[in-house]
Amino acid sequence: MQLLKSSFVTSAQNIHQCPPQLFSEIVFLGRSNVGKSTFINLLCNQKKLAKSSQTPGKTQLINFFLTEWQMDSDNIVKVYFVDLPGFGYAKVSKTKKELWNKNLVEFLQKRDNIRLFVHLVDSRHPNLEIDNNLALFVNQFLRGDQRLVRVFTKFDKLNSSEKSKLKQKFKDSKFSSSLKNDSIVEMREFLINQALGSLGVLD
Repeated sequence: MQLLKSSFVTSAQNIHQCPPQLFSEIVFLGRSNVGKSTFINLLCNQKKLAKSSQTPGKTQLINFFLTEWQMDSDNIVKVYFVDLPGFGYAKVSKTKKELWNKNLVEFLQKRDNIRLFVHLVDSRHPNLEIDNNLALFVNQFLRGDQRLVRVFTKFDKLNSSEKSKLKQKFKDSKFSSSLKNDSIVEMREFLINQALGSLGVLD
């Protein structure tokens, strides 16, 4: 499998402003400052495609990126990567935060073409209540053609013992380091296969 190209498509405040549902979608969600933009840029092989804010929680929009993949000699597929606003740090009014939450919940529950939810978790803080609650929330409405996977970011920040313990505890999870790009090919294949496999596109 080979990444052919990736590009920014649009930003939306709510589900009604989102682009037409032409392709399968992989949604990336997690706490602010967990490294979503860095992770998406690594997957897309671009340094500045997804832009991170210097102020945690400042990003307020649902951002769509179109990726194109050569699966084999006769099969090219397109997949939307969707970057959601980070949660946990936003310093805004209660009314505005409630509107964000309403828009995001509606998007997550009603956007039919979402095939994969990628929950990014900071390797240094694997057991935060806010992350546990997010996983429970998504599992409440997960359809049969959807999957939820956990990816631990900033794995390079741990020492060898900590890495071993984390892998032992979360055996079904994936682990990502922004300093080591050698595993990004495997990560791409895993995520795309997870997303398309739910549609029967891949075995």
